[in-house]
Amino acid sequence: MRGLGTIVNVAAVVAGSIIGLLAGSRLPDRMRDTAYNGVGLVVLVLGLQQALASHNFAFPLAAILLGGLVGEAVNIELRLEHLGDGLRRLVERRHQTDGSESRFVEGFVSATLIFCVGPLTILGSISDGLGNGAQLLFIKSALDGSVSVVLASTLGIGVAVSAAPVLVIQGIMTLAASSLHALLTDRMIAETTSTGGILIVAIGFRLLEIARLRVGNFLPALVIAPLAVAIFAR
Repeated sequence: MRGLGTIVNVAAVVAGSIIGLLAGSRLPDRMRDTAYNGVGLVVLVLGLQQALASHNFAFPLAAILLGGLVGEAVNIELRLEHLGDGLRRLVERRHQTDGSESRFVEGFVSATLIFCVGPLTILGSISDGLGNGAQLLFIKSALDGSVSVVLASTLGIGVAVSAAPVLVIQGIMTLAASSLHALLTDRMIAETTSTGGILIVAIGFRLLEIARLRVGNFLPALVIAPLAVAIFAR
C-alpha cells in the first residue's frame, strides 16, 4: 500500500511528541543514543540490501560519480541547510510575540525542518512511490519518533503539529514517484534502487558517526541512474 510509510511516520511524530510532553526531560541521553545507534545499524544493513539490486554496478557507480559532481557544483547540501535557516528566520520574524507562542513556533519550525528536509525523506518517499516498499519510511519513523520525544520535552506541542507538513510533503513526493512508475522499466527501477541504497549506506554512516558524508550532494544520482539505463542498457 503506497503511502503507508508516510502515515506511520506521521503517527510516530505525534506519538513521540505525546511521550515527550508527558515524560518531560526525564529520559536519559544514553537511551536516546542507544536508539539512534540501533536505527543507524538497521539503516546501514537496509542500504546494503538495496544496493545489491543492481544488475550491473557500472550504472550506480556512474550515477554516484556524476551525481556527486553535479551536487557539489550546485552544493545541494548547503542549499538545503540555507533553506532551513531561511525558513526558520522568516517564521520567527513574523511571530515575535509572547514566550509561549514563540516556543510553539520554534518547536514547529525546528521539527518540520528536521523531519522534512533530508535525503531520507526523499529516498523513502521515492522508494514507497515506486512500489519498492515503505521500509525506509518505517526507519525514518523510528528516527523521527525518537527525535520528537526529545524536542517535545523542551519545545512543547508545536513539535506534534509538525506532523502536518510531514504528511503533505512526503505525500506529494510519494504520489509524484508513483506517477513516474509507469515511465520506468524494471531495469531502471533496479538501478535507481541500487543507487539509492548506496546513499542510504552513507546515511547510516552519518547516524553512526562513522563519516560525515554530504549525502545531499549525491541526490542527482537518482535522476542520472534511470537515464543512464535508458541510454546505454540493451
